Parts: sequence; structure tokens; C-alpha cells
Amino acid sequence: MSLWAGVACRKLAAGVIEEVSMAGVNRISYMEVVWRITEELRNAEKLEEALRSSLESVVRALGAEAGTIWFYNKNGDRRIYPSFWIGSADLSGFSLAPGEGIAGAVVESGETTVVRDCQKDRRWAGRFDAATGFVTRSMICVPLANKYETIGCIQIINKKDGSLFEAEDVSLCENLSMLAAIAIDAKDLILGIQEQKPVVVSLRDIKKEFVNGENVTQVLKGINLDVYEGEFLVLLGESGCGKSTLLNIIGGMDHPSSGSFYFEGRDYSQADDKALTAYRRRHIGFIFQSYNLMPNLTARENLEFVAELCVDPLNPRKALEMVGLAERAGYYPSQMSGGQQQRVSIARALVKKPRLILADEPTAALDYATSVEVLSVMERIVGHGATLIMVTHNEEITKMANRIIRLRNGVVSDVFINKHPAKAAELVW
Repeated sequence: MSLWAGVACRKLAAGVIEEVSMAGVNRISYMEVVWRITEELRNAEKLEEALRSSLESVVRALGAEAGTIWFYNKNGDRRIYPSFWIGSADLSGFSLAPGEGIAGAVVESGETTVVRDCQKDRRWAGRFDAATGFVTRSMICVPLANKYETIGCIQIINKKDGSLFEAEDVSLCENLSMLAAIAIDAKDLILGIQEQKPVVVSLRDIKKEFVNGENVTQVLKGINLDVYEGEFLVLLGESGCGKSTLLNIIGGMDHPSSGSFYFEGRDYSQADDKALTAYRRRHIGFIFQSYNLMPNLTARENLEFVAELCVDPLNPRKALEMVGLAERAGYYPSQMSGGQQQRVSIARALVKKPRLILADEPTAALDYATSVEVLSVMERIVGHGATLIMVTHNEEITKMANRIIRLRNGVVSDVFINKHPAKAAELVW
């Protein structure tokens, strides 16, 4: 780090130690967070990942519901964009003008702001809550400034226990802001602005419960999410968190119990079976973990069967060429390896010329080498403009995605934009 950074860190250490003697045991944990962030940012090979991880550490330490790092696009359209955020509100596609909202006001003024009741604050841009289904109650907003100017802000929202933010909470956020600015300067990080693309799928307050006698299990508890044209989006989370249920709703294979599900502006949340069948047939391509190929049909015949159901299908031979299996057109599933069968299932999805491809654990039954082979095919498909939503347990695969949505206990717990997706061949597990 630079000499300026070293001096700043020494000043930080002195200030934190002094505060520990005054504030007691709770402050010690804050000091540990500060030093962990210091090391992570200083030694980071990928600074964007370290910034996101540091934000997450502060959100957890404060017991907050959400946190965002906003950056000011000074040399572009002069708007403020969320680059990293933790919490259930999906801010993809949002931006602020300087002075707009509390974050915009902090970037404009360069002053830390603590708001006790955002809903009554005249500066609050309530359209974010309206669009995401999130309720913002209280907030810390700290300017993110380098040696010369304010380059953004850090925003921490709502304590989970309902209490208000205190002075030591503000101090922790200011420490994060200073360390982040030092790291950004030291590593010459230039944060690009997310390209604005049309919304293909829009989910608002989606809930899903299953009833078994007197027992009711709520799997999805209010999902708000937009899916953008041409993106590779991964749904990540532990078993039972609602990933496959959400994928089934997006794919028109199940109805939500409540909420709205829009595809290209049309609400399908309460569509009848006929409308959902037409939706699946015209717009959705499915890739399953178990391949689901018809064993008594060849690869080409499996694709031709689907093509007969479509209005304007892709030529089956062309689809097999796209996945590198033109020479296996006459083979039956039993004559192909697991990876080849999965590539046939990808080709089957492509035959429909779908607007949206849904993949549920497509590599779970495959070994590493075969998984990379299959992921490379999917990589090429997305590169040609397809929109892909994949459910996976494999954290390594998320490195390929443009955006990662982590589900926890039926809600969105984390949204991460990956500005530098990895190639399939770069993955290791």
C-alpha cells in the first residue's frame, strides 16, 4: 500500500484502540472486523470481491438487513450506481442523480448521514422500496472519498432487531469507507457501470406454500427479482431454500401462491394450464440434471420430437452442431456418455429457440472434466445472446455468471454482480 495508506491505517488503529477502552466488549468485535477488512483489502488479488466481502462483514457485525456500495460515474452519465450490495433488495438496473435520495445527497455533500425514519425523510427515494418490496426504515450513509473527491458512498440499512444505529456503528462504517477508498486508490480500480438491458422476467413478492393435510410449508416467502436479457444468472443456496421451486415458477411448471410473475410484460402468475403450456412451448428451454432423454430415440430423433411442437424450430442437426455432437446424431442415449447426453439435452432446449433457458443442477451428475465440457457449451450459448438461469450448489460455477442470487430460507439474501465472469476452462473444484 502507499505511504498515505500506511499512515491512514496507523491513525485508524489508534482511533479504534481508544474507542475500545471507552465502549467495552461490543467494540472489540468491531475492532476485529476492521483489522480483518484491512488485511483483506490490502492483500486482495481481486479487489471487487474483497470490497463485497468487506461490506458483508460490516453488515453482519452491525446486525443489519442490507448494505450497498454506490459509485459515482463522474466521467460518464454523472449518475450514481450500486456496485455491491448485500440483502434481499435487488438493485440491478437502478441509479441515482447526485442529490437524489439519501445516497445521492451524501455523494453531493460529502457528509455522513444517519436517518432514524427513512419513510418520513423528504430525501428518501421511495421508488426503490416500491420496486423491490423492501422496507427501508433506518440508515447510515457514509461518503466514499479518496484524497481528492467523493467517488460514491456506503449505505447500511435497518438493524434486524429494530434498534437504531449508534455512534460506534457509524464509526465502523466510516472505517470501512476509508479502507475501501485507500484500496481503490492503491490498486487503481475502475468500476464499470452495469449495462442496462431489457427485463425478460420480473418477480414481485412471490410466495409459495405447500399444504399437506393440516401442515403448511412456506418455501418462498416473498421473492423480488428481475432477470435481464442475455445474462447468465445463477441461483445459489442450501438444499430446501427454494431454488428449484422458484425455477419451476419461472418455467411455468408451477403457480405461486401469491405475488406477480411477469414475462416480457405479461402476468403469468395466475395463468391457466393452456396459457402456461403455450408459454413453455414458445419461450422456455429446459435442461435437467437427469437429462430426461427418450431412450428409444436417437439424439436427432429426441430433438425432432421437440421440433414438431414448435412454430419455428431450429434445425435439429444445426442444434447438434452447436453442442459439438453432429457426428452422434444417430446414437441412442445408452450409447453416449453422461456429458454427451447432457449436451443433447442442451441441444434439445436450443431447438425451441427459447427466450429463456432454465438449467436445474445440470452438472450435478457429472465429473469435473465432463462438467467443464458441458459448461463450455453453455458459455457459448450465453455468448450468442441467450438468457440463462441456472440452479447449482457449486460455488465455483458462480464465477461464470453475470449475476449471483443467493437464497436463504425462502428469501433473497444476497445479490452479486460479477463484472468479470470466468471462462469454464478456468474453473477448479
